[in-house]
Amino acid sequence: MRRTVLLAAAAALLLAGCSDGQVERSDNANQAGYVAGDGTISIYEAAERETAPEFGGELLDGGDFQLADQLGDVVVLNIWGSWCPPCRKEAPDLQAAFETLEPEGVQFIGVNVREPNGTRPAQQFEDEFGITYPSIYDPKADALLAFRDTIPPAAIPSTLVIDREGRIAARVLGPLGETTLTDLVREVATEAPPPEGTAETS
Repeated sequence: MRRTVLLAAAAALLLAGCSDGQVERSDNANQAGYVAGDGTISIYEAAERETAPEFGGELLDGGDFQLADQLGDVVVLNIWGSWCPPCRKEAPDLQAAFETLEPEGVQFIGVNVREPNGTRPAQQFEDEFGITYPSIYDPKADALLAFRDTIPPAAIPSTLVIDREGRIAARVLGPLGETTLTDLVREVATEAPPPEGTAETS
């Protein structure tokens, strides 16, 4: 069963999806296009989680990332663009949450989308906000198509939380604050491991 949790309603929204913690039920979860998020936080119970698809790509600074290599860690996957005001709003909070959660076995990976003119704008964004976790360069969002048959991150920004067994544990459509993200990820990170011999295999 999916839980949608109303944390708080923010006043005077300037942009759709710009308020940390505004949570509403979304009826457009499976749309193929990308829109501004409305702040919906969907948390999926362990017994009903979908396995994340094969996903990966080339990193902004070189090298390669494959989600399958992260089994055993919780992964926070954040979709962003340097041109996106809500992404700029949440960037410092994401970095702060990363610094807090990394020692707890949590990996962060960004996915930079809709940057058709090369990696320079994305790299400048990371320099401006002091982002130290890696990001995949996915200018046409081709790599993200892997999620279309599961739980797609159908907004910019969006964040997916992948549990230690490689299953999608939560999705946020819109920007996140440090406290909300840290609490959400810790809820997943502190889950009891499955009984020996019951872990899912791909």
